[in-house]
Amino acid sequence: MENLQAIGKDEKDCNGYLKENFETIAVRTQSARTQFQEHSVPLYLTSSYVFEDSEDMRASFAEEKQRNIYSRFSNPNTSEFVEKIARMEGAETGFAFATGMAAVFSTLAALLDSGDHIVSARSVFGSTHGLFTKYFPKWNISHSYFDVNKPETIEELIKPETKVLFAESPTNPGVDILDLEYLGEIARKYNLILIIDNCFATPYLQNPIKFGADLVIHSATKLIDGQGRVLGGVTVGREDLIREIYLFSRNTGPALSPFNAWVLSKSLETLAVRLDKHCDNALKVAEFLQENKSIQLVKYPFLKSHPQYEVAKKQMKLGGNVVAFEIKGGIKAGRKFIDKLQLCTRSANLGDTRTIVTHPASTTHSKLSPEELSSAGIAEGLVRVSVGLENVEDIIKDLKQALG
Repeated sequence: MENLQAIGKDEKDCNGYLKENFETIAVRTQSARTQFQEHSVPLYLTSSYVFEDSEDMRASFAEEKQRNIYSRFSNPNTSEFVEKIARMEGAETGFAFATGMAAVFSTLAALLDSGDHIVSARSVFGSTHGLFTKYFPKWNISHSYFDVNKPETIEELIKPETKVLFAESPTNPGVDILDLEYLGEIARKYNLILIIDNCFATPYLQNPIKFGADLVIHSATKLIDGQGRVLGGVTVGREDLIREIYLFSRNTGPALSPFNAWVLSKSLETLAVRLDKHCDNALKVAEFLQENKSIQLVKYPFLKSHPQYEVAKKQMKLGGNVVAFEIKGGIKAGRKFIDKLQLCTRSANLGDTRTIVTHPASTTHSKLSPEELSSAGIAEGLVRVSVGLENVEDIIKDLKQALG
């Protein structure tokens, strides 16, 4: 990585870099310049790399040299993207993946053995739930869920074979908040690997490692890209754990493409500016919905009515861009509302410049049974709004007319 100018106090982070503010890290962390002295990092669209001689080749494959061998292992663009996320999260190192779910699967698969057990929050993304319930049992990897509203029950679920404590915060789609410091204390007490999916918050709003997380996962497809263009995922954290994830991924091949890594690294340069606006808009939308008589419940981390408001204020800089709410009248009223939208987009993605409205029970979490939806806190009429960067008055105007 390019040497960075020191700004502020002469202190080093865990990677030996001079500590700097978030925005400076996002903009100035770059791959080394080539002989052409380019200002913007070029795309390295190459599958492989050449060697000086047979000894160079041998030493490289023996990992006696730190260099690029094959883009399934590493690439200058993916390395730059990972380095930025690691510095932003306060992590030692990381590995980038083709998608967020590739990051979740590869992270867990690399660290778990047959017979191991996971304790997880029940409120997780639908595909993560699918891993726990449909695929991991094939390899004799079991799980137990705890209610996000009853974290005091976590310890009674821990077994001798429990290896991982897993959670999202904020959760998808209900934007519940878990106390990361409390989870960190439990993980240390029982010698568990604490893995936090930080997708909704991004490194700008929340750093789980500060509260005891060993690994942090992101779906970079969402707010990190921020414009609905590319897929990507990344896991950062402890070097010893990332080493296992790297070796697993080197052999199984879920690597992020150089082009997507280049796009995502560029996107990180504007993450702070975008998130400030996203969060400002989202809070105003949440406040509007809270006053609307057609709505029976609104959940947004920085609304004082949120059950975990104080926890959110403790561990998050701002509340994020996702608002969850329930419309009076259940599924019928919810579908009518979604069909009447004129400005907001009907899509299953989130974290875009454009405001996106989703009905989780029939889309992202449609594979869950009614009982599973209920236990995860997902009502049939729940609507998730990923608030975009449009003028907030226009967003509210569209929501208002759709609510009738």
